[in-house]
Amino acid sequence: MLRSLIAAAGLALAAGPASAQVMARVGVIPVVGAAPLFVANGMGWAKEAGLDVKVTTFESGPNMIQALASGTIDIYVAGVMPLAVARSKGVPSKVIAATAVEEMVFVAGPKLAPYFAAGVAPADALKAFRAKEGKPARLAAQPPGSVPNTTLQHWLWQVAKADKADADIVSLGIDATQQAVLAGAVDGAAIREPALTIVQARNPAIKLVATGGQMFPSQPGTVVAVTPAFAAAHPAEVQGLVDALVRADRLLKEKPDEAAPSVEQALGKGIVDLATIRKALTSPASRFVVDPRTIVEATGKMQDFQVSIGTLDQAAPLDGLFDPSFYQKATGAK
Repeated sequence: MLRSLIAAAGLALAAGPASAQVMARVGVIPVVGAAPLFVANGMGWAKEAGLDVKVTTFESGPNMIQALASGTIDIYVAGVMPLAVARSKGVPSKVIAATAVEEMVFVAGPKLAPYFAAGVAPADALKAFRAKEGKPARLAAQPPGSVPNTTLQHWLWQVAKADKADADIVSLGIDATQQAVLAGAVDGAAIREPALTIVQARNPAIKLVATGGQMFPSQPGTVVAVTPAFAAAHPAEVQGLVDALVRADRLLKEKPDEAAPSVEQALGKGIVDLATIRKALTSPASRFVVDPRTIVEATGKMQDFQVSIGTLDQAAPLDGLFDPSFYQKATGAK
């Protein structure tokens, strides 16, 4: 009997280290674009990979960079652009996966929406609004340097060719932008899911004017990046995370209803219901992609545009920012 107990204890001790979880401090923007991470965690696949995920939410990528620089997060899940800037300033990271592209869309509030009638060019709509209202349209986005802000400016000045006198951009956080659109405090905004589904459900007069692809083709969106120190210390767990992201991406595309509860658990918190999340997962603003190589070229173009508008002094080298090796191993891709 004693021998059996000793043997069992030995087996338990031997199994202990193998089942130990590596704590992963993850910073994330609470948007549907991060759904692959939410699904990987909610379905228990991150845990299977050996990771004990501790999530902290942030209002924007630039805000999260401070946490990355101070060492208070190990994994960054937000827009790619702040990472390139941070890396040029000595805050290293490796983008190991994308999660979504073309997330940002532009919506016009009830007052501005009628100006975007069929056949009316966006620039003419904004000009007509200013002429009638006596002031430029107030358009909300996240802070300068963020993907939402850059995407909105690209659409306004490069795609729509709007007059800068016809639009003012107001910097707001994600939740504040959503509330401002609903309250009529701004006339339009660059938003992502689930905000798009939420605002249109609450007020059908809020109009989707431009999709992500129209605003910035192949617009780079949310990515998953790790600190070099975390990747070096836990390569097997990082590989397991990317394996789980690939699995989550497949579920989101093939069986979104099965993926929705994990996303609702991460984003809803009793505020956003499951039906809203289900609709958001299949909306025009939800395009899930895991291969980080698919956004390299668009990231370079977005960075060049940031230089042209003065958000960046100069383009930061992208060499070494993207590490597709984990994705390639997960999928057998070359």
